[in-house]
Amino acid sequence: MTEVARQAIYFSRPGAENTDRVLELARQRAVELGITSIVVPTTSGGTALKAAAALQGLQVVIVTHSTGFKGPDTQELTPENRQALAAAGVSVLTATHAFGGIGRAVRRRLNTYQVDEIIAHTLRVLGEGTKVACEVTLMAADAGLIRTADETIALGGTGHGLDTALVLKPAHAQDFFALRIQEVICKPRF
Repeated sequence: MTEVARQAIYFSRPGAENTDRVLELARQRAVELGITSIVVPTTSGGTALKAAAALQGLQVVIVTHSTGFKGPDTQELTPENRQALAAAGVSVLTATHAFGGIGRAVRRRLNTYQVDEIIAHTLRVLGEGTKVACEVTLMAADAGLIRTADETIALGGTGHGLDTALVLKPAHAQDFFALRIQEVICKPRF
C-alpha cells in the first residue's frame, strides 16, 4: 500500500476573508494534479468574478443559486456580473439545487425533511463549504459541464465568499453515492 502525505490548510474562521487564499490553493493543486476544471459557487457574482480572474487557463464552472431561492422569480446573480462572466468565457449554471428541490417543498408544506436535505445536513458536519462543494459538483455534472470520469476541484463557502476547496471524483445526482472526496485542500476548522 502506498501512502501519500499531504497537508491540508485549516482556516481559523469560516467566511469570505479566506476567498483569495482558497483560489490560490485551488489553482496550485489543480496544476499539481493536472486537473482542468474547477467548480465555483456564487450568489451575486462577486466571488465568481474573482475566481474567473484567479483561475484563468482552467475550465471554470460557476454555479448560482436557483432562481426563486431568495424569493419568487428572483435571481441573485446580477445581470451585469452574468454578462462579465460570459465575456470572461466561463460557464454559468443556474439550476435546481441538488440538495433542495422538491424535498424542500415537502419540508415547507408538510414540516418533514426529505433525503436530499438530510444529506445536506449530514455534509454540514464537515462545514457548510463542504456541503456546497459537493452540491455544486453534482449540479455541474448533471448539466454536462464537467465529466464524472475526471477529478475536479470544487469550492464552497459559508455565507459569502469561499473557505473550502476539495478534490472530488464527480458523480451525477442520481449516482450521489459514487461521489468521492479525494482530498481536502482547505476548509475552516470549527
